[in-house]
Amino acid sequence: MKKQNQPAKVTKRFLKVLFIALIIFSASISQAQQWSRYRGPNGQGISYAKNIPVKWTQKDYNWKISLSGGGHSSPVLWGDKVFVTSGDQKRDYGYLLALRASDGKILWQKQYSLAPYRPNPRNSYATATPAVDADHVYILWPTPKETILIALNHDGGEIWKRTFEGVYCQHGGGGSPIVFDDIVVFTHEHENSTKDVPGVWVAVDRKTGQTRWELQRKTGPKTSYSTPCLYSPHTDIPQLIFTSNSHGITGVNPRKGTVVWETESIFPARVVSSPVIAGRLLIGSCGNGSRGKCLVAVNPLANGESFKPAEAYTIGSSTAPYVPTSVANEGLLFTFHDSGYVSCLRSATGVQLWREKPAGKFFGSPVWVNGRLYCITTEGEVVVIRAASTYELLAVNPLGERSHATPAVAGGRIYLRTLSNLISIGPGEK
Repeated sequence: MKKQNQPAKVTKRFLKVLFIALIIFSASISQAQQWSRYRGPNGQGISYAKNIPVKWTQKDYNWKISLSGGGHSSPVLWGDKVFVTSGDQKRDYGYLLALRASDGKILWQKQYSLAPYRPNPRNSYATATPAVDADHVYILWPTPKETILIALNHDGGEIWKRTFEGVYCQHGGGGSPIVFDDIVVFTHEHENSTKDVPGVWVAVDRKTGQTRWELQRKTGPKTSYSTPCLYSPHTDIPQLIFTSNSHGITGVNPRKGTVVWETESIFPARVVSSPVIAGRLLIGSCGNGSRGKCLVAVNPLANGESFKPAEAYTIGSSTAPYVPTSVANEGLLFTFHDSGYVSCLRSATGVQLWREKPAGKFFGSPVWVNGRLYCITTEGEVVVIRAASTYELLAVNPLGERSHATPAVAGGRIYLRTLSNLISIGPGEK
């Protein structure tokens, strides 16, 4: 009888897994019409928009809007609304600005008084990118005194506000919130070089702001700035993937806030970049100073269906980025280095295919758009490269101001944030 029932059990489980996969796939297709978080759908920096230009001048801008203060956060979009944050370190204010995507008209702006502090000169008050869904936009303001998480509706009305403990770290905060299903998730880490207190990864109810779970995390020597993503293995429940100096790569049950698996001690330095999904592999990197230290690819299911993760490969500093998050698609992994080099690797093996230096240094991360890579240098030049196994530089487009931000792509347009401006380019959907 057991043998007769086994196919039915396998079929039932397969259908359940398939159903979850379809939900996630449908969500990613829906999000592809938006740009709802840092690096877009599931944080992977991939868009299939077909009409984003390669070369342009200021005459080709749809609009250019000046932002109050400055910052390094990236814009997010939902429908015809663009949301972006900025900060004024002289007056200790943070701002959330809502624009109409079609013409750049300012719809509303909110101002928040922040506890004064001085982050690293390469950081800013507005480094955390907002998250947005069909109902709300969520913004995170981390300071040493307090960390504020706020939800507003798309018309600027405050829905809820939560205040958490301040962030104790050397350089100031930087991780961004994300939305999964009915929760908002963000990291709240510290480093023991400033104050020995435990960190947590937090999930709150997206409608009420009430805490759903907190996962206690040990305090390490370096705060991590990674923003999590969703990973869908061959199990009933998808996982939230975190990367950090203290815990390596971690898979977390989003319903319970419990660790499913973890690879500690694989990142010997600070983690700023966010996790990348490359087929069966999960990829992260770390660094210190102004250079990467190592890039690590992990297979969470190296032992079949049970979670016993194993390192697939590790790459040294010449190819490992520090601040920029890499992008993987169609069997290739592209790493953009703080020093200005760009590398192309086979994502399954780590074999390097090419390494070139097209322009200046990078702090922002690349996005993959219909077979092309777009990334903004620190000097504010948008480098456009063919996303292929052979190197081809397509364009270097100056924006006229420094930038540490990552492009956003939605509705047939690309949105480029410099220190104090937001620019829209592209003909839009046809």
